[in-house]
Amino acid sequence: MIRHTFLSLILFLPLVGCGNDRIDREAVVNRHRIITEKNNPRSPAQVGNGEFAFGVDITGLQTFATHATMAHWGWHSFPLPKGLDIKDFNGKLWDTYGRQVRYDDWDEDHPELSAWLAGNPHSLNLGRIGLVLKKSDGTLATLEDLANTRQETDLWTGTITSTFELEGTPVRITTLSHGEKDAIGVQITSGLVESRQIAVAFYFPYPDGSQQVNSTFDQPDAHTTKWVTAEGKFAHLERTLDDTGYGVSVSWTTEAGFHEVGKHNFQLVPSSGNTLEFVFAFSDDPSVETRLNFSECRQSSETSWKEYWMSGAAVDLSASTDPRWKELERRLVLSQYVMKVNEAGSWPPQESGLVNNGWYGRFHFEMIWWHGAHFALWDRWPLFDRSLHVYPDFLPTSRVRAEKQGYKGARWPKCTADLDRDWPHPIHATLIWQQPHPIFFAELDYRLHPTQVTLDKWRDVVFETAAFMADFAHYDAATDRYVLGPPVYVVSENTDPRTTINPTFELSYWQFGLRTAQVWKERMNMPRDEKLDDVLNKLSPLPVEDGVYVTYEGVEDMWTRYNWEHPALIGAFGMLPGDGVDVPTMGRTLERVHREWKLHETWGWDFPMLAMSAARLGQPEQAVNYLLEYPAFLFDEHGLVGGGRAPFPYFPGNGGLLYAVAMMAAGWDGGPDTDTPGFPDDGSWVVKWEGLKPAL
Repeated sequence: MIRHTFLSLILFLPLVGCGNDRIDREAVVNRHRIITEKNNPRSPAQVGNGEFAFGVDITGLQTFATHATMAHWGWHSFPLPKGLDIKDFNGKLWDTYGRQVRYDDWDEDHPELSAWLAGNPHSLNLGRIGLVLKKSDGTLATLEDLANTRQETDLWTGTITSTFELEGTPVRITTLSHGEKDAIGVQITSGLVESRQIAVAFYFPYPDGSQQVNSTFDQPDAHTTKWVTAEGKFAHLERTLDDTGYGVSVSWTTEAGFHEVGKHNFQLVPSSGNTLEFVFAFSDDPSVETRLNFSECRQSSETSWKEYWMSGAAVDLSASTDPRWKELERRLVLSQYVMKVNEAGSWPPQESGLVNNGWYGRFHFEMIWWHGAHFALWDRWPLFDRSLHVYPDFLPTSRVRAEKQGYKGARWPKCTADLDRDWPHPIHATLIWQQPHPIFFAELDYRLHPTQVTLDKWRDVVFETAAFMADFAHYDAATDRYVLGPPVYVVSENTDPRTTINPTFELSYWQFGLRTAQVWKERMNMPRDEKLDDVLNKLSPLPVEDGVYVTYEGVEDMWTRYNWEHPALIGAFGMLPGDGVDVPTMGRTLERVHREWKLHETWGWDFPMLAMSAARLGQPEQAVNYLLEYPAFLFDEHGLVGGGRAPFPYFPGNGGLLYAVAMMAAGWDGGPDTDTPGFPDDGSWVVKWEGLKPAL
């Protein structure tokens, strides 16, 4: 039985594994430049800075594919239908050990209001920017008219170079993002510029309520685009969509004219020369004018990306003899790129990052771990910390949520936006595995920054989270133990919440959270909390049947009815450090999961979670296999994760890969005192790393 009486403080030093030579980081990154020759309407190449991202098709813009332009600040709500009032939402009562507890579930008495709350707020597509390409006869060119298409993404500088030919005339387009401002810079060079066969079109849509690009160009009267500034080679537009507003600035340095050619439709048309350069900038303040040129954007992009790649950790697998080394390294490099583009902004990211409007753009509190925890192990904490204000910001409303349900402390939401209002749904209402997350994040932060400032920063969040967790655990006097649920939805979200009790993963995470909160009490010279100790001492053990852990206590026919979706029971000794886990039992559990789970019906972070469990259990070969050998865990040419039942793209898979490999290379609390303990030691894998931090 693994029991933790204290948390060891690891002094994070600039460690280097497998040799003392520094890694040539530029060489590692450059050998995975993305080169494509075909248009992919599903998967964009992207430029961005973590807060803002721009997805492009094979032309380097959004000419033939409806990829999105998105920012973490870009939220919109449709007007509340006439006659509805948010105050009328009552959710649903769930029986909780004889108490009728009101949850933010679908309100059957107010279905229209529930539907509105589900879809609002949603993220915005800020605009579409594409080419107007004309053939020599004056007709518009199609994708099929382009020849010798090629696109290269230089990951080291964040630059996309796209080339093609139209009727034998070459076109070269360079696309990049400013490192700090929400702007893209574009340079187009071609004889078609001089012959006026190329222009750039800017289209502004209204949301259509879908969970993809969320755009329609068929409601021009539902929004406004006001051209407020026109001077020299600069124009500024103010966008208004119901209660949402944002600004758009266009700057150009070459000879061209900016024209309004229709409602919400503008064009930048060259007037001389064979080059067209422009910058398109966005701001959450409609009145802010952003004046930039292409050279400034290029310099900012190159500087910020070099700083990123030279910061934090790096991994070089090129000395390995296992032929799969290059694919694993490719996945690592591309994951670092897309996570920096999509997931380092002012709010926690949604599952599909800044690629589309999946789940209406809402972020999921249980997924914050998979999106961001890797930044700690790769020593890039500030990129994660930018969004963690969500916990102190939402602490007051989370206290209210807990109080209304009759609990102490703070109960965090499940699926929300830039305000703490949960999407009404039974899963969102009763899921609990997101609750200990902020304690985990606080511990990661403290290990990186063991100061009083860190303790003060997280104090209220840690203690209020623990207070809810302790109060949520129900005391069963008949058995003299505390139980979790019902009602509770487990990680896999595929069991009946009204009968589910004592899920394995959640029990282990509850132990971790309460144990760690007590350590924080001691660090702050405060007495231990008696209630937390009582729950820790009497919390139900992890449920075992036939010598293996099961998803929850008393589950029937688990290995035939519930052997699909996330196999979270093994995450108790993988993602988590194993509170309450008996290691031999977990070993048998992983063997059975490997043998009987429908792994083609799992997805995303499931495979890094399996890899971490295999690594902790001393099965490094299988750990590597979980990261590379399963069709349900695929990385496309741009590094975007899909496969299995995964929605596309699925960034928790990228974050999970980065966390798992960092752990497998740098180790974990209580792990073997060897180099790269999660990789095979037979010489087939030579893992050179620097700057990684051990996992908890």
